[in-house]
Amino acid sequence: MYLDHLGLHEAPFTLPPHPGFYFGLPAHEEALQVLRWAIGQGEGFIKVTGEVGTGKTLLCRKLMEEGNLGDQEVRYVWLPNPHLLPCELKSALASALDMPRPEGWQQDLTGQLHQHLIQLQQAGVRVVVVMDEAQALPDYTLEALRLLGNLDSESHQLLQVVLFGQPELNRRLAEDNLRQLRQRIAFACALRPLCREEAQAYVEHRLYTAGYRGAPLFTKLAHHHLWRAARGVPRLLNILAHKSMMLAYGEGERLITPRLVSEAIRDTEDTRLASGWRQWLQGSVHAMFSIWGKNG
Repeated sequence: MYLDHLGLHEAPFTLPPHPGFYFGLPAHEEALQVLRWAIGQGEGFIKVTGEVGTGKTLLCRKLMEEGNLGDQEVRYVWLPNPHLLPCELKSALASALDMPRPEGWQQDLTGQLHQHLIQLQQAGVRVVVVMDEAQALPDYTLEALRLLGNLDSESHQLLQVVLFGQPELNRRLAEDNLRQLRQRIAFACALRPLCREEAQAYVEHRLYTAGYRGAPLFTKLAHHHLWRAARGVPRLLNILAHKSMMLAYGEGERLITPRLVSEAIRDTEDTRLASGWRQWLQGSVHAMFSIWGKNG
């Protein structure tokens, strides 16, 4: 690998979300502040949407990693699998909350959960369900979530729900049969792709976090091609930067040039090479073969 070659102590562009690489980009920081405030205020339902690869799961893990809000103890229940029946949803919640399970406990699972949540509230614990990939939740499970969100004591809501999903979630919630849940969402925020300056800062931050020290590794133009091809999507930036660095290692280079980035782009689905650079590259390749032909 290229770690030793480039002076890194870990891979900077791994795909699994890693809270240690979190970079406080404006859109992500705004969403995180909204989440902290809404949870601290006890708001029932909160929604975070963003296109594929814009960092929803990383934001989700960053939120949970922070733990308590000031002196308020928060118990996060992360449910990454959206394909749950209502009974499976309640069972997963009971398991995550270490709820006692006396004989016949499943016969009145909602009632059992209600009592357990009251006990947790009395102990000063706030419970927050974090649902990832919420756009894939079946209607009946979304309705079960809404009903769980209705559980309350005399003065407080016992359960808060944060829905992380792709933009399809907005279209789902716009349907008439889900209007009751839609009206329960007190706060919503959306993640957006990165602008060019943010994309460069993002790449450089991950390199620095992974241990890189020295002159800029990517040229300015290479950064521009990364951003253009990835359309500002962090996941695609990770893939392209990783492949560019592998190519540099393979050629013994210590500077990532536009040529290396362009080779990475051609090898990556869902990315696009800027038209001007593509034409230049094709022209250069054609000229190179013409020279070889004359010298051959």
